[in-house]
Amino acid sequence: LIAQLDEGLALGRKLTLISAPAGFGKTTLASAWVGGGQRPVAWLSLDEADSDPARFLTYVVAALQTIAPDLGAGVLSMLQSPQPPPIESLLTALLNDISAVPDSFVLVLDDYHVIEAKPVDQALTFLLEHLPPPLHLVIATREDPPLPLARLRARGQLTELRATDLRFTSSEAAGFLNQTMGLG
Repeated sequence: LIAQLDEGLALGRKLTLISAPAGFGKTTLASAWVGGGQRPVAWLSLDEADSDPARFLTYVVAALQTIAPDLGAGVLSMLQSPQPPPIESLLTALLNDISAVPDSFVLVLDDYHVIEAKPVDQALTFLLEHLPPPLHLVIATREDPPLPLARLRARGQLTELRATDLRFTSSEAAGFLNQTMGLG
């Protein structure tokens, strides 16, 4: 699985989607993969309250600032203004800031399935369609997000791991139960 994720990154794909039901190890896999990688990682664990577009974008910027402290500072100040500009203007400013980052990095959005707001999905679609080369996006979710996955797949810009990929084979299950759990 790590090799598949590495391959997607090496091929310059925009998005890695890890989609499977609860308990399949999506977060564990993503954290093991980014922990062993060479690229810096920004990690955002989402919850239901992050369905608000302004809050979502604020937290994305805060996560990205762990990579580059000034990244998105203008976006944050615009978000806090009494009349924030349209979301596309904010996203364009954020994309410009990301483009200026000299080194490649990864942004992980964990538990994306809790997002239930079309504006957030639209904002993420906009980001994906204009994603600058330094950024690789990883989404871990229990269900496929309403993003243009078919288009990304057709363009060779999507790495996918699904429940079938994450399931143990019989020999892997036996190895785990016998070696790790000591069940014999």
